[in-house]
Amino acid sequence: MNLKLKVFFNFFANQKTTILLLSVVFFFVSVAPPDVFAQKKFSRSYPASKNVSLKLTNRSGTVTVEGWEKDEVRISAYMEAPAANMVPQNLSGTIYINLVKDNQGRNGIGNVNFTIKVPYNSSVNIETVMGNLNVGNIRGALVRAHITSEGDITLTNISAGAVSAENVIGDIFFDGDILSDGTYRFTSTRGNINIRIPFGSSFRLVATAPSTRSISLGPFSNQGLNFGDGRRVFGKVGGGGATLTVTNQRGSISFIRR
Repeated sequence: MNLKLKVFFNFFANQKTTILLLSVVFFFVSVAPPDVFAQKKFSRSYPASKNVSLKLTNRSGTVTVEGWEKDEVRISAYMEAPAANMVPQNLSGTIYINLVKDNQGRNGIGNVNFTIKVPYNSSVNIETVMGNLNVGNIRGALVRAHITSEGDITLTNISAGAVSAENVIGDIFFDGDILSDGTYRFTSTRGNINIRIPFGSSFRLVATAPSTRSISLGPFSNQGLNFGDGRRVFGKVGGGGATLTVTNQRGSISFIRR
């Protein structure tokens, strides 16, 4: 074999080797474990007693709770990598999920996004560090939604005797009934608080917006409420059966007719 042919075949052999190595690299990428890239999913159902209570403490992620007609609680969670540990407990009719406790000592975990179905008459108690909270179609005794830092709270079609929504940065929207002798409390540091309730609602109101003085009473503007110095509105609407307290340090407060 002359020198030119020898060089040619050596070059071709090297090219084949290079192609083979690249193929091996792509092969290993394609068969990497699925949980390196994809979300992990947790799903579990629980039989529901007459009165169901759900207490959920999350680090970050969106939590959506919806009432339904079935006598069971169905919890679905989508865990982004690195996946969180989750150890739900069902104790005396109350379902506890505490991702802060279950992941103590771990510096970083991915968002955990929940979709939870509960019977209409359930009590719902949700707390998270960051992320949006959505609760809909609940007629139980209690609805509590608490975000310790940033996230929006949306409560729709709620008919509960005790409702509490609190965040630091983010909007709060409540759409529901004001029951006689009920207690309703909405608190934010920065965001918009919108309250959509029936025109015939009866409540004692204290609404405070110290920085913006942005309080719009909407359909209740002619109900004899007192504006004080502009930072605070107080008084009684109708018979004043329920207690309604709204505080927004650096945001607006608005009432909307349902």
